Amino acid sequence: MPDITFVAVMCVVFFLGGFVKGVIGLGLPTVAMGLLSIAIPPVQAAAVIVIPAVATNIWQILAGPALVALAGRFALMMLGVIVGTFATVGLLTQSTALATTALGGVLATYGVLGFFPGRLEIDPRAERWLSPPIGLANGMINGATGVFVIPSVPYLNSLRLEREELIQVIGIHALVCPLALGCALALHGQFHTGIAASSIVALLPALAGMYLGQRLRRRLNPEVFRRWFFAGLVGLGGYMVVRSLS
Repeated sequence: MPDITFVAVMCVVFFLGGFVKGVIGLGLPTVAMGLLSIAIPPVQAAAVIVIPAVATNIWQILAGPALVALAGRFALMMLGVIVGTFATVGLLTQSTALATTALGGVLATYGVLGFFPGRLEIDPRAERWLSPPIGLANGMINGATGVFVIPSVPYLNSLRLEREELIQVIGIHALVCPLALGCALALHGQFHTGIAASSIVALLPALAGMYLGQRLRRRLNPEVFRRWFFAGLVGLGGYMVVRSLS
């Protein structure tokens, strides 16, 4: 794909991802990873999302009420994320077909889960022994696909956190995951100067999309928008799996 065409596609994709995040509070890396992987190998898409994913979650972390307490509480979970990411990043860097199939499957699964809004509730006493393996599993999916919403986001939603605490800890998670992924990709020679430059360029349309999404949030029905978002993930993920297998 010519460079100018790639830049144009990248800007549109990250604007859409930022808009989704602005409206419903999540989805930028998921949208960007899915759409970019149609045009470029998943490993390149994963590298491009690193800087926008990190930058757009900093505000989410700093705006919350209990950064230090939550960081300590979920430290082992984040350590699991890092270990899992480094353990499986070879799938992303070495096999485009397998990575595309895995990515499509994760996107479709997350989309299906989004249609079941009822959340489980986990006893706080189970959190200490559940968090590390959840983090490890999430890291393994992150390293293999570049997507880091499963199983950590449903798990965090089940812990009876206050709304502001939940938003903040999801922000911490969404900061650690792309940072770990970026370091793992750099170790494999996949986060070089050209990719870093593309990632920086992608930040601008992502921020513009977030701003517009936040401005329009009150005029849109977030639940209807969320349902369309998850339906889109199911369709996109299913298409990627079928295309990869065929």
